[in-house]
Formats: sequence, C-alpha cells, structure tokens
Amino acid sequence: MSQLPKPDREQLRAKYPDVFARPASARLATPAMLIVAFAIFVFGLVNLDFSPTKLFAGLHQLGWITVMMIPPDPGSSLPIYLSALGETLSIALLGTTLAAVLAFPVSLLAARNIIPSNFIRFPVRRFLDSIRGVDTLIWALVWINVVGLGPFAGVLAIAVSDFGAFGKLFSEAIEAADRKQVEGIRASGGNALHEIRFGLIPQVLPVIAGQVLYFIESNTRSATIIGIVGAGGIGLQLAEQIRVLEWQKVSFLILMILVAVAAIDWISTKLRFAIIGQRAVA
Repeated sequence: MSQLPKPDREQLRAKYPDVFARPASARLATPAMLIVAFAIFVFGLVNLDFSPTKLFAGLHQLGWITVMMIPPDPGSSLPIYLSALGETLSIALLGTTLAAVLAFPVSLLAARNIIPSNFIRFPVRRFLDSIRGVDTLIWALVWINVVGLGPFAGVLAIAVSDFGAFGKLFSEAIEAADRKQVEGIRASGGNALHEIRFGLIPQVLPVIAGQVLYFIESNTRSATIIGIVGAGGIGLQLAEQIRVLEWQKVSFLILMILVAVAAIDWISTKLRFAIIGQRAVA
C-alpha cells in the first residue's frame, strides 16, 4: 500500500494561521479559569469554617446514630406513618398535576413558533424564570404563612414551583416540534387553533407526559422535605421523631420513603417506556 504524503507544516501554518498561532488570551483562558475555580474552592472552605477535625468527630457521632437506628421499628405508630406516607404521595401527585395543567396554556405563550412577537413572549418567559428561581422549600414557607400548616400548603408550594419549570420545559418541547404536520394542516385549510390542536399537541404530548411522570417521582422527595417545615405528610413525622431522638422510628420512616420512591420510579419508568413505544408505533 502506498503511503499518503506527509503534510507540509509550513503550508498548513500559512493556510491556517489562527490554529498554529493562537492569541495569548485563548491559550491562557483555560488555565486562568482553573486557577479561579480553585481559588473560589479554597475560599469557600476557609469562609465556611471547614474543619477535618469536626468531620472525623461527626463521623463518630454518625456511627453511634446508625447503631441506634437498628433495627427499624415503627412501634405502635405504623397506621399513622402509612397515613402520612399517603398524604405525602397525594401532595406530590396533586401539586404536580395542578402545575402541569396550569403551565401548559402559559407555555404556548412562551413558545417562539406559537407567539412570534417578542412583546408577549419575553415577559411570559421572564415570569416563568422568576417563579422557577424560588425553591420549593421557600414557597412552602410562604404558603404556610398564607394558608396555615398542613398538606394544602405543600400542594400549593409544589404547584407554584413546578409551574415555572413546566412552563419552560413545555415551551421548549413545543418549539422543537416538527413543522411539517403544522404546515400540512394549514395547507388543508385549518386555522391557528387547528394547527395547535392537531399539529403540535399530538407531537409534544408524549414528551410532556414523560416530564410530568418524572416530576411526580422527584416531588415525592420534595414533599418529604417541605413536610419537615410544617406542610404535612411523612416529613412532619420524620422531623418529630428526630427531635425526640427516636432513631428506630426514624430509620423505619426513611425505609418507607425509600421504598415509596423506588416504587414510583419503577412505575414511572414503565409508563414512560410505554408512552415512547406508542409514539414510535404511531
């Protein structure tokens, strides 16, 4: 076999000077970013009073707590814990569903292929960003002060927080939809509503359904956290048992949460694959 001729380095250098003679700013950009990142990391350790001594002492305390958790035992409170777990699952399901229902029409206003005018789309997108920028736990603290303690505040916290996230995700899915179906409906005499109903929604509905299923799984964990601050559910029971140092009950509650999240993850995965399979067949 004949070998390819070796490239002339001087000709390549003359043809592509930017590749062989990179400016100093381009060569130093990556090392400078690494140095800045390392400096911020060190500053964070110092400023947050990071101490290996405290860490190793805490590990000893953590080992003692772990021993105290064995074996998990609900005592006589199993019916209360099951009811609290059901409340947490209800908070996650209702909050996510409410957010998805409210976010879908707003996401149409944030999609570029639905609303070409930036005059309407820009404020809608910024509104969704502002809602999404506040964490679910903060929304829980706000709603607890508005409607009082209990699961209703948890539902509202998850619904408001996910409203911003769903609005962004749904609008991006709508913008990524294939325009051929929309153009076909337009060519057959359909109006703008027909284009959305029969051209866009059938395409984005499987994507939206998969996102909603994932958020239900994720919000089960979020509902546990916001329950600790008074939004009801199993998180409230967990906080109370930690407060009174009932470690066996704490470990039982943690196991309940893990089993519930694993079950929801398994169910949502099966549903997502079923939706994807139906979409592929269609």
